[in-house]
Amino acid sequence: MVKTVAEVMSRDPILVRPDTPIQEAIQIIAERHISGLPTVDETGKLVGILSETDLMWRETGATPPPYITILDSVIFLENPKRYEKELHKVLGQTVGEVMTTEHIVTIAPDCSLQEAARLMHEKKVHRLPVLDESKKVVGILTRGDIVRAMAASNNDVE
Repeated sequence: MVKTVAEVMSRDPILVRPDTPIQEAIQIIAERHISGLPTVDETGKLVGILSETDLMWRETGATPPPYITILDSVIFLENPKRYEKELHKVLGQTVGEVMTTEHIVTIAPDCSLQEAARLMHEKKVHRLPVLDESKKVVGILTRGDIVRAMAASNNDVE
């Protein structure tokens, strides 16, 4: 029998808001042993994801783009916008300043677990916020959830 995301996802995931202090979010991630937090607005709609990757910038710092100077002019050899984004993540004090807001991969609760696993693998994400029809977060599906479902299926067969 094909399992759906709704059968395996964690319900009532821990959520943060864009105005949550970044130190508070770091504490939640560390204490709960989770790798990311869906970020929602006041209506519960997803507006971003705060991941461990977003937080790594605080430790590594931002790398300035390579450039050359010619006659007192600076010519960037790479788009300086990337540096601005990195710097913003390094200096951010709230979740909203540090979280990822672009290309967030989500899934619906009625999708198959196989579809979710394929999506996570193709998009190289570790978690999928599960959204209802109104784009509100109703759960979260992690790679660990899928592995536990696989183990449970193997136990059912034996």
